[in-house]
Amino acid sequence: MTMHKSSHWRTLNNLSKPVRYSISEMRGLHLWVRSDLKKYWIFRFTYAGRRHDMCLGSFPAVGLSDAKKKALKLRGMLFNDENPALVRQNERLQKVSARKRMTFKPFAEDYIHRMAPKWSSTKYEHDWLMSIQQFANPVIGFLDMESITTNHIIEILHPIWESKLVTASRLRGRLEKIISASITAGFRTSQNPAIWKNHLENLLPNIKKRAIHHNALSYERIPELFVFLSSINTLPSLALQFLILNASRAGEVIQAEKNQINGDIWVIPAERMKARVEHQIPLAAESLALIDKAAALTSDGPYLFSVEGKRFHSLYMIKVAQQFEATITTHGFRSTFRDWVSEETNHNPDVVEMALAHAIKNKVEAAYRRGKLIEKRKLLMRDWASFCYSKLNANRTSKAQKADRQSP
Repeated sequence: MTMHKSSHWRTLNNLSKPVRYSISEMRGLHLWVRSDLKKYWIFRFTYAGRRHDMCLGSFPAVGLSDAKKKALKLRGMLFNDENPALVRQNERLQKVSARKRMTFKPFAEDYIHRMAPKWSSTKYEHDWLMSIQQFANPVIGFLDMESITTNHIIEILHPIWESKLVTASRLRGRLEKIISASITAGFRTSQNPAIWKNHLENLLPNIKKRAIHHNALSYERIPELFVFLSSINTLPSLALQFLILNASRAGEVIQAEKNQINGDIWVIPAERMKARVEHQIPLAAESLALIDKAAALTSDGPYLFSVEGKRFHSLYMIKVAQQFEATITTHGFRSTFRDWVSEETNHNPDVVEMALAHAIKNKVEAAYRRGKLIEKRKLLMRDWASFCYSKLNANRTSKAQKADRQSP
């Protein structure tokens, strides 16, 4: 191929003839203009009687000065009797080897811990770790990220796909995100084997998802439950009463902070809410009393309910509830609250939806409801609190009356 000498940037930029141009200032350095007029730096050298061409990058992304520096470095290798082509090959093999040394288990754990601060509840971190440890690690925990195949993902999901569809579906999504992160981090180069669309959907049976039903205590038994909970002066008991009184989610309660209480309004920031919208909860007098009782049992810290300044896990509330009824779930109390409203009161359904923090797609309507319904929600929560403590208050009244009759 014809060689031409040139070293000026303007000249190099204007080259339009598809040939290889040599750079006079650096022996072996050439600018190759392809037939499509794209330009690449080439370093040509001979080692052990064999000629080699090494690409140093495209022009103008790599300028003349940088190309000369790269070529000079390669010439230094030749001076030390090193083959630049072999050195580059070894560097690439080392990178591939580094990718293979990153196995799934440590990468997944690191990913979950890095993502946890972005999640609205500590429960999510626990759920992610448990599902990965139980289902994924036995199959792929010891494999490097590059070696995980679609067959491995099927092996993980198939045993629970029909019997535990919700668990399996969530697990698949988690695997997809973890493997996607490994691709971004450079530990995997091939396609993500956990993606659903146009991939796993063709391999796993399409099973209609069943609605999740959380075991709920009938509202008729709530006053009895509050008698039981009031006899236990512990933080989990107080937190559970607070959760029920405000129809809250467990994650909202265990992350509730003292600075979120503004008078008799509990303001939960958007990032802590499932719908990612700020939620204001009017607190009945009974809820405010629970906060005072909790403060007497906790050390200094930002949370309403905490142990040594740290928030406790929602499982503590569940354990207390299940001392009363073995099948209770904390989320089920939201259904209990709704049943009581519909069966025993005349409160507006819109008020109930706002109390439950259910998302309203129309932003204008949502803002209107927040502004107009706060007073009605105060009445609703007061009525609910009175109902919850009705048996306890009746017992106290009865004892007081009995004591009065027995006094001289």
